[in-house]
Amino acid sequence: MSWLGILLIGFAVTDLTHSVRKTRLLPECVGALVALSAGLFAGLTSGRDVGALLAIVAVVLLWGLTVTWGFGHPGPAWLPLGVFVLAVSLVVALSGLAPEASGPLERWLGSVTLPILDGVSPDRFLLMAGAFGIQLSTGNVLVRLVLKSTGTIHPLANGDMPPTRLKGGRLLGPLERIFILALALGGQVTAASIVVAAKGLLRFPELSSRHDQERIHQMTEYFLLGSFVSWLVALGSFVLLS
Repeated sequence: MSWLGILLIGFAVTDLTHSVRKTRLLPECVGALVALSAGLFAGLTSGRDVGALLAIVAVVLLWGLTVTWGFGHPGPAWLPLGVFVLAVSLVVALSGLAPEASGPLERWLGSVTLPILDGVSPDRFLLMAGAFGIQLSTGNVLVRLVLKSTGTIHPLANGDMPPTRLKGGRLLGPLERIFILALALGGQVTAASIVVAAKGLLRFPELSSRHDQERIHQMTEYFLLGSFVSWLVALGSFVLLS
């Protein structure tokens, strides 16, 4: 699964860079460079591996460009969503062809004394790094793309992506996904489901108000769709790591 881990790392770095500095072409170039460097650090230097790394670099560049286009285009944003799903599905299908990672990464893991990395293979490390990485900014990007593609607009907004003074959701979403993924990997699936239920209870007073029912229905749809997509990112990552 080394190729899949590197692909997810490339996506994660691209979106994190874009969230920090919205310079044209910079995020996708940084993501592609980090993905290529991760592959070489993992000892993937055979002809087949180099070809796979170049393909991953191209996909990461395409992801960054289509995401920028998707948010700037007035219509639905199915293109970047299709790129993400197709790329991940294809790499998963071809994962049997990927050799086990080794090289400097294997030697580094063997020298690290952290208990959490004890016995972790290079392949597992790459996949975990990529899976947890996409919980950060990529998860938010996927949620926004789905909301935009389905026309599910915030009921208090006049445009597709509403400006707001409350930016906590951009941090709460990644924290929630990381929390769910960590609990699930630790065998605490029930605890992860409690986190999901707690989020609904916290929003229940707002969503059950008797005033302005049309806005409440819109808010409920917006909340449910965004939450389910966010949870799907975390649970999908758990399936890949299982």
